[in-house]
Formats: sequence, C-alpha cells, structure tokens
Amino acid sequence: MTDHILPLSGASFGANPSFVDLLRDARPEALAHLHQTVTAEAAAGVAHGTTVLGLIYADGVLVAGDRRATAGYTIADETMRKVFSADDYSAIAIAGAAGMAVEMVRLFQLELEHYEKLTGDRLSLEGKANRLAQLIRQNFPLAMQGLVVVPLFGGFDERRDAGRLFYYDATGGRWEEDDYQATGSGSQPAKNSLKKRWREGLTRREAIEVAVEALLDASEDDVATGGPSVHRRIFPLALAVTASGADEVPEAEVEAAVDAILEVRG
Repeated sequence: MTDHILPLSGASFGANPSFVDLLRDARPEALAHLHQTVTAEAAAGVAHGTTVLGLIYADGVLVAGDRRATAGYTIADETMRKVFSADDYSAIAIAGAAGMAVEMVRLFQLELEHYEKLTGDRLSLEGKANRLAQLIRQNFPLAMQGLVVVPLFGGFDERRDAGRLFYYDATGGRWEEDDYQATGSGSQPAKNSLKKRWREGLTRREAIEVAVEALLDASEDDVATGGPSVHRRIFPLALAVTASGADEVPEAEVEAAVDAILEVRG
C-alpha cells in the first residue's frame, strides 16, 4: 500500500482556511471549467437570471429577486431561484449566467462552512464579502466571454448590530451600499423605484412591499424580468437577515405585498 499525499497548501487549513483553495489543490479538475473557452453562440444560449435587489431596513437587510430566466429571446424558466442563504446570518442574490451563478453560490456556501468548521468561528461579514469578491474574480475569464455573474450580498453584522449590503462588478470589485441596490437587466427601473420608496427605518412589512414594487416596476420595463402572477402562484423570493438569522420570507407575506400594490394600482 502506498501513501497518497495531497499537495495541499497552508491556505486550505491554516488560520484563514479556504475551501476553494482546498478544491484547487486536491481536485483542480473541479474548477477547470473556469478556464474553458466559450463561443459567442454558446454563451448566448445560456440561461441568464435577471433582476435582484437588496435594501436595508429597521431590523437588518432584505434581499429579493424575480423568478425569470431567459436565453436570448426565449423564456427559459419562470420559477428560477435567485435568492439563497449563504450561512445563518447572510444571504446572496444572483444575476447573470444561471448555471455559473448557482455554482458560485454553492462554492460560497461551502467556503463559509469550511471556514466555520475548521476555526470554530464564523467569518466576519466583511470577510464573507471579500471571499465572494474572490469567487467573482475567479469567474472573470468566463465573464469576458459573456458568462457574467454579478451577485448582491447582504447580512447582519453582529459587531455593528446592523444589516449591511454589498454589491460587485464582474471583475470582483466590491462596494458597500447603505440604503439599497439592484443588479441585473432590470436594475435601473428597480433602482428608480427604490429611490422613490425607500426611507430609513422601514418595517419588515414596508421593506417587503418596497422590494416587491421595485421588482414589479422592473418587470414592466424589462422583458427579462418576470412579474408576479397571482393566478400561476409565481411570486418574487425574498430573504430577511436580522439578528435572529437569515429566513426566507413566507410566500403569504410576499403575496400580501403583491395584493396591496395591485389594489392601489387598480
């Protein structure tokens, strides 16, 4: 029997352990797709998720997204999930190449879990935001070929006792937003809507209504953003992250927000 020694780096298990570094050392083939060449035709046929947003409210931060994915002029999916919990106190919302985006979410979740298991402690919210920036930077070769992934990241900072929201560009550039932010093809109408309705100290119910109305406004101006459908039971997904943790907003609360907005609009 021969001992097999994996060429593991200190970054995989050291004081600041990284699951991505562990994967790169032990199973580099699992990340080989990040360096592949994609034709423009193939990139155009990949399903893309669209509008997601985040906003700060009184208890923390809320992230939300519509449910549509498109491939060119085709609607690829009307029930895509674009909002995920990253760990117990943070959430990520994705826009861009759907497959790459979901893969990035899984890697990010494992990255945070790996760190917590090896150190016995959670990364700071700032540290989590930086780790996500590294994953986006890693995807840059594919982003240059049309497979862009641009997420929003929000969480509850236990050190500051407040919600915080981060947004990114395709190169992994990272910025913090104090009020609200949106990304994806419908981001501009969504931000215009948020600009009109957001105010400091929103309650949970108000924050959900503001988020849902922004997504509804985006769906009216952007064909790649799906609007809510009461009859088909398709509603935006939202996650609220507070001092109590990250919890998906029940569909009943989202539906109530949709009903309230549609009633006002007639």
